[in-house]
Amino acid sequence: MMRAVYPLTRSCFITKQTFTIQVTLISNYWLGTMSNNNIRKSLIASAFVGAFTLVSGVASATTLAELQKAHAQTANASAQSQEKINNIYDQSQELLADYRALVEQTENLKVYNDHVAKLVADQNETLASLDKQIGTIEGTKQGIVPLMYKMVDTLEAFIKADMPIDQTNRLARVQRLRDYMGNSAMNTSEMYRLVLEAYQIEKDLGTSLVTYTDKLTVDGNELTVNYVYVGRVALLAQSLDEKQAWMFNKASGQWEALGQEYLESTKFAIRVAGKQAAPELLKLPVLAAE
Repeated sequence: MMRAVYPLTRSCFITKQTFTIQVTLISNYWLGTMSNNNIRKSLIASAFVGAFTLVSGVASATTLAELQKAHAQTANASAQSQEKINNIYDQSQELLADYRALVEQTENLKVYNDHVAKLVADQNETLASLDKQIGTIEGTKQGIVPLMYKMVDTLEAFIKADMPIDQTNRLARVQRLRDYMGNSAMNTSEMYRLVLEAYQIEKDLGTSLVTYTDKLTVDGNELTVNYVYVGRVALLAQSLDEKQAWMFNKASGQWEALGQEYLESTKFAIRVAGKQAAPELLKLPVLAAE
């Protein structure tokens, strides 16, 4: 008995997300007489079981791959998100540090501005005081100039009435002051300073031990002698050959000769005043106070 059997045709179509399985079972009529129906049912059932088994296997494999791929994508996305979060956190910390630095700088600037404001206020007060003083300068100059002339005259009179201690240089100093007073290039403050300086020099003569060489007229004869003065207590002179010595008598205004006993002490006083000997107790003639 001959029979024609058409093969079982199965087609499977699988896409990225879904699987399409088409199974076509083509059964044609069997040529001839087929008496046993169980055989045909068995063949059809076997074909369906094979088709479902194939679909289940392919679907399981595809689902696992998708899950792994989805898990990898999720992990990658999580890593990227965490990196973004870290970057944002770092940026926020930098901004916070900048903010704190700006706050501290602002506080420092505030303190500095307050300090500068106080300085400006003090300078404004000083300027106001100077403006006030400038307004009185002319009046002050009008009063100080006559005073300086009086001071110079008084100084000259004092030197002439004083012991003749380096009188030539002292009177020359007074004359220079008068010349300064008539010099238009000298301002008032500088003139006043020079006058006070001359007074200070005269004051220092009262406590100085000084020697110098100058002329001395004795009995109509002009001699070159070494002078030495001990403040305004004693004024002595000794000839260059150290054989004669004199003392100025302030009461009489005359020079008096000293005895031989004072030659060595006068010589020693001249050496001490000239820094040629160490200071020691000096034995000098001194007039008793009246």
